[in-house]
Amino acid sequence: MLSVTQLARTIGISRTTVLYYERAGLITPTNRSDNGYRWYGDNEIKRLETIVAYRAYGLPVSEIASLLEHNDTVTQEVVLKEQFNALELEIKKLRQQQKAIVLLLEQNIQSEQDMVNKDRWAAIMEAAGFSEQDMHNWHIQFEKMEPKGHEDFLKSLSIDDAEVKKIRQWSQQPTQKA
Repeated sequence: MLSVTQLARTIGISRTTVLYYERAGLITPTNRSDNGYRWYGDNEIKRLETIVAYRAYGLPVSEIASLLEHNDTVTQEVVLKEQFNALELEIKKLRQQQKAIVLLLEQNIQSEQDMVNKDRWAAIMEAAGFSEQDMHNWHIQFEKMEPKGHEDFLKSLSIDDAEVKKIRQWSQQPTQKA
């Protein structure tokens, strides 16, 4: 039998992570001693190894609970295929962002009038394959991750303060799925 700390060390994760998985209902101790210590056996070690593997695949805890509950290959295959497709989509979006950045960097900016403005930036994004929805998502993520950086970026495109405010408000609205 292993304590929480021993179990965490055995698996190579933090004690806090083990306790988080317990609170999420993914793992339960084999027993608890009178002093409240949690003790885990071989089954819990194997289960925790499975949980850690699923997390390494990028699966959210909520889906892991379902996989552990059903514990069948069909369910696992479906969930893993969905995760694979989600990762493919994320990679595609990241590549689009990379392409947009490369196109921007390739621009020959020599003078004030050659600098990137709003229309030029939109054209670069479209040339990189971004749809209106993709651009909205890009603004949402930028606003969420770096609100001040997003504002500064918009101003660098020679956009006036009123329009910057409108774009930032638009960036805080959820996207509409087609």
